[in-house]
Amino acid sequence: MATRKKYIQRAIAVILVLTGINIAAAYFHGRWDLTSEKRYTLTNNTRQMLRKLDSPVDIEVFLKGDYPASFRQLAQATTELLEEFREYGKQNLRFTFINPGQGMTDTARMKFLGELTAQGIMPFNMKVQQEANDGFAEKLIFPGALVHYKGKTMGVNLLKNQGGQDPLQTMNNSEALLEYQFANAISKLQEKEKPLVGYMLGHGESLGAEVYDALSTLQTNYALDTLTLQAASFISPEFDVILFAKPAGTFSDADKLKIDQYVMNGGKVLWFIDESSATMDSLHQHNEFAAVDRGLNLEDLLFRYGVRINQDLVMDLQSDVVPLVVGNVGNRPQIQQIPFPYFPMLMPTKAHPIVKNLDMVLSRFVSSIDTIKNDAVRKTILLTTSHNSRTTRLPAEISWDVVKTQPNPREYRQQYLPTAVLLEGHFTSLFRNRQDPAVVSELQRASGKPFRDATDTVNKMIVVSDGDLIANAVSRKEGPLQMGINEFNPGFAFANKEFFLNCLEYLSGNSGIMEARNKELTLRLLDNEKIRQEKTKWQVICFLVPIGLVLLFAMVFQFVRQRKFAD
Repeated sequence: MATRKKYIQRAIAVILVLTGINIAAAYFHGRWDLTSEKRYTLTNNTRQMLRKLDSPVDIEVFLKGDYPASFRQLAQATTELLEEFREYGKQNLRFTFINPGQGMTDTARMKFLGELTAQGIMPFNMKVQQEANDGFAEKLIFPGALVHYKGKTMGVNLLKNQGGQDPLQTMNNSEALLEYQFANAISKLQEKEKPLVGYMLGHGESLGAEVYDALSTLQTNYALDTLTLQAASFISPEFDVILFAKPAGTFSDADKLKIDQYVMNGGKVLWFIDESSATMDSLHQHNEFAAVDRGLNLEDLLFRYGVRINQDLVMDLQSDVVPLVVGNVGNRPQIQQIPFPYFPMLMPTKAHPIVKNLDMVLSRFVSSIDTIKNDAVRKTILLTTSHNSRTTRLPAEISWDVVKTQPNPREYRQQYLPTAVLLEGHFTSLFRNRQDPAVVSELQRASGKPFRDATDTVNKMIVVSDGDLIANAVSRKEGPLQMGINEFNPGFAFANKEFFLNCLEYLSGNSGIMEARNKELTLRLLDNEKIRQEKTKWQVICFLVPIGLVLLFAMVFQFVRQRKFAD
């Protein structure tokens, strides 16, 4: 009787302990991230943003359905991330997984999928094996999500299209960017006022169909206004960022003074500059032409800030293609896609969140950049050429003959030439100790601010030596294409648009959220050769060890039982 009472007491104690643990677990949560790269740990900025949510954020994820293993893995990673978001957002963070278009009529489904595309969620064409036969069927899926907050909605692409990479690495990079994608969308939806970007005019900057995608991107994500530099007495500090898109005319000292004082007062500048006059139109009109220096007269200004765009053109063995007639069959010309060395595919350095997990960027007639020693300004290289590059000095003769002959690799020995640089630090004015008192006085009266010969706080700007990097091709049938798409090879979009947006986002002040782009997940793949050599050994171990453990436990249990009842 005493033994039975003791068992009952122990059982009650165990039940009470378990109940207490469950009650405590309902109020106190704890997680330990044991991965070396902190895969499941959110950045401080993301956690703070989620804690400060003042209204519910609803997230619809379109990754529910019969998908291949890689997409199921992406769905699982998204689920784990959003559960972590909910730990900090509490009741203000809600998410659901949806099979897009399920249960809708064909008309309603097509309309809904069109709305997803309009939100920037790009479809992915996937081949799925049919059960009825051995054939394959194409299935259009939308690996994305919609984030809703206070009546506003933003689309999020969850699959990063990174051409040329192994599919496993592409999916791994997509998982690494999940936190940034969702945190960035929530942050943008929380903005009460969009940052103001000034699109600078007056020096022959691009303002036509060739920058349609860039202007549309700016209007969607920012408040956009244009400013003709010569007509303005000064650049208003209300502009969070000013953008120069492929200027072609000469900058006067008065123009440079306005830019300089805007920078000295904390303004951010994003430069996309073509140092040479080389264009594809010139090559279409003539089989050859001479590319010369544009004479922008910006060398001294940029030199003072920390960089020099060289008077050269970069050639690279890692380049995009152009169509070239290589022969005739009957009366029909045979056209072949030939790599054109003046169209380098620029490589992100991964040295900064702007270019972390970024695909290659398409450029045309780009120049190399040198950085200038200046301890007050930190230079971060964002984009470079490949390890098989060369430069040709201006003036340079550009001809179709360069693609008609096999390039000699021994002539392409220069490596990783910088083409985009981030400058951060205390900038010094170009007009320090050399300003014209009358011009400065006029600028002071117009702006209401005194002349500054240096920045008081850390400032930043980005210099890119290719004005065509944010230009888009224009198709006769489809009109303006997305930037980063070669009209002669439209099957793949380079990361020009993502690079453009990342630059603007970093300069406009949302750099804290961009820290999430630094996350890098390690692919832990099995060694195929070791699998082949040790396959039998591990099969035997996996089969016999569990059975052996069960038998060993049974023998020990039987031995203890016999000893217990032997007395």
